[in-house]
Amino acid sequence: MSSKAIFKPPKAIRGGIPICFPQFGSCGSLEQHGFARNRVWSIDNNPPPLPGSSVENRAVLDLILKPTEEDLKIWPHSFEFRLRVTLAPGGDLTLISRIRNTDTKPFTFTFAYHTYFSVSDISEVRVEGVETLDYLDNLHDKQRFTEQGDAITFESEVDKIYLSTPTKIAILDHEKKRTYVLRKDGLPDAVVWNPWERKAKSMTDFGDDEYKHMLCVEAAAVEKPITLKPGEEWKGRQELSTVPSSYCSGQLDPSRVLQG
Repeated sequence: MSSKAIFKPPKAIRGGIPICFPQFGSCGSLEQHGFARNRVWSIDNNPPPLPGSSVENRAVLDLILKPTEEDLKIWPHSFEFRLRVTLAPGGDLTLISRIRNTDTKPFTFTFAYHTYFSVSDISEVRVEGVETLDYLDNLHDKQRFTEQGDAITFESEVDKIYLSTPTKIAILDHEKKRTYVLRKDGLPDAVVWNPWERKAKSMTDFGDDEYKHMLCVEAAAVEKPITLKPGEEWKGRQELSTVPSSYCSGQLDPSRVLQG
């Protein structure tokens, strides 16, 4: 969370896990990242069970978002968005989004969990799991490139959408000897973003040097928008966990970090 985050709707909060729906970025006619992250959600105190999802010994919160009259003016589609947030005793955090088309006509959307990770030093961080993949570079008009190298490291601004990514991605923090493991389902893409120095200074809700201590790695569905027919439901899941890591450059066995 940025120290300068503004908690004043409809301003989006700089940090946490903003929900990008029904639009990621500027890929459409709506405001940046859509409107879901700027709305007040309601709590479902008696949520229906989610098939195949055990909540034993876990803290669970179910949130619901439905479009307001103002939302329907800018995006004329009726929907029900259920977000289940689950926290396990060991600290694993799971978010399951279920979006149902309650309209009489199909609609299409893009989506992302815009997750901000706290890191000790961005220049000492590696991201593993997206190497050798194709990506769209938002800094070059969404041109398509292929990633080179055995891991992603950071020396300047990065804003990439990796395509057809694996279900597990690791973020290795060398200084803290800690690895974040991101597991995802239903979300084929992964966005990697750090604004770096120049852009950080231009953002009023972000400290000038905070880019050094953050990294966004986002489970997403961007390249191929999702279309739901009336009555259909889409589900996208993200699980975040941390594991100790004794990472030394060139000595990591990614399969060991990403197993399980």
